[in-house]
Amino acid sequence: MTAGALTELVATVLAAAAVGAPAAAERPPVKWDAIPYGTARRSDMRAYARRHYGIDSYRLSQPKVIVQHMTEGSSYSSAWGIFAPNVRDGELGELPGVCSHFIIDPGGRIHQLVPLSLMCRHTVGLNYTSIGIEHVGFSEAGVMASTRMRQASLRLTNWLRCRYDIALSNVIGHNENLRSPYHRERVGRLRTQTHSDWPTAKMRPYRAALRKLTC
Repeated sequence: MTAGALTELVATVLAAAAVGAPAAAERPPVKWDAIPYGTARRSDMRAYARRHYGIDSYRLSQPKVIVQHMTEGSSYSSAWGIFAPNVRDGELGELPGVCSHFIIDPGGRIHQLVPLSLMCRHTVGLNYTSIGIEHVGFSEAGVMASTRMRQASLRLTNWLRCRYDIALSNVIGHNENLRSPYHRERVGRLRTQTHSDWPTAKMRPYRAALRKLTC
């Protein structure tokens, strides 16, 4: 781990302690597998936040939303490979490169790519205040049918929402981003931008299962 990454991890721990939210939920096993997030990416993230949110920072402070995603791929390595380079994405053509804080692989292993103290570009309108969780695969039904993936996802999400005192209603699917009370987008052409993964019909049973877990 680089000195910069270690510093960010320490900052994340200290920030969590300062939040004062209920955090009794047990942290699931998480493998640290950082993508490069150096000076250039931080500068690009800061510029993105200024442009889209009017926020002059690349840091994620007291997140209010957790967003669930599908990778639309079959392997963890391919997803990591998409997030690692700081290059313009093929969909919107912006910098920094897209990324997510966590990826859950087909075996139910949780990988963390980015410290929780940094913004990741994963959901238009919500990157300034959200944590992104990617699930390797092509369908939400596949995640819910896999005991290992489902349990890993629920445990991780519950730990995060308890740690940051995030309301259950603010655990959303990517397709629900436009309905979030925290949705914020200054660029006109992107104010209706969304994706099809984890729509409300798929998130209802997910949130119902999450509701059974306690902090």
